[in-house]
Amino acid sequence: MSDRLHQFKVGEWVDIVPSTLRSAAPGRYRIVRLIPCDADNPRYCIRSEQEKYDRVLPEHDLRRIEEAIV
Repeated sequence: MSDRLHQFKVGEWVDIVPSTLRSAAPGRYRIVRLIPCDADNPRYCIRSEQEKYDRVLPEHDLRRIEEAIV
């Protein structure tokens, strides 16, 4: 699997873009795995410090957390 289409890397911290269609724990999420791309839609397996399960979300639903904020 190539990560050249993925904007984020495993181990990076991200935030979920707010949506009324999805409930999610507040706070940051760590990228735990890159999901193979279908077309131009990279997806990620992410994990919250506050949840006991992983989520899979497309890249457009995530935003980078700057290191200074973490």
